Amino acid sequence: MIAPLPAKRSLVDIAVEAIGDRLAEGVWPVGSRIPTEPELAELLGISRNTVREAVRVLLFAGLLEVRQGDGTYVRARVSPADAMRAISRASLRDQLEVRAMLEENCARLAARHASPADLDAIRHTLRERGDWRPDEPLEAFVLRDMAFHLAVADASGNAALAELYRYFSRSVECSIHHSIRDDSLPDPDLAAHAAIADAIARGDEEAAGRAAAAIAGPVLEALEAQHGTA
Repeated sequence: MIAPLPAKRSLVDIAVEAIGDRLAEGVWPVGSRIPTEPELAELLGISRNTVREAVRVLLFAGLLEVRQGDGTYVRARVSPADAMRAISRASLRDQLEVRAMLEENCARLAARHASPADLDAIRHTLRERGDWRPDEPLEAFVLRDMAFHLAVADASGNAALAELYRYFSRSVECSIHHSIRDDSLPDPDLAAHAAIADAIARGDEEAAGRAAAAIAGPVLEALEAQHGTA
């Protein structure tokens, strides 16, 4: 079995967990208004920008809602931190299956909705991604790869889906580390990613979905062959 690698946590991740845990504990009951952005920043000891991003994640997760001119209110108590902790404990196969589903849907929607600016961003991040070179730091390549997939997610035209993919990206990064470091697992190359970009540019939803699904497909098949379950 492939041992899990620890994923680095961003300040936004930490803020989301801190706020989410308070929601789950009922510190701010459902229907109540949460503290203002400056108050949250002081309470958590983080910057207002980090608080703003964390609140944005919780809005898209459906835990908070904005009432125009009246503040941000609690909509639900379930903490996304619990879900993220469960994801971090999941097997590589499970993580890759979720990644494949998210990326396939993002690619299909991007083929339908991508603007010229979106296509430029996808092409740019694809060129920047390139292929991984064994003599370069793995972390640098992972960030370039994620930039491409996030550009596709942003081009989907579905803000909630893009935000979910962005929030899930930490686990995706971990799975990328696994797939590259384990020499027995196939590493999707630049051509496989170019196929996604080309299909999106043509507006071919079916081809875009197939190309995105093909990224994780060979790795999942290899894991099944090795372990039956990862």
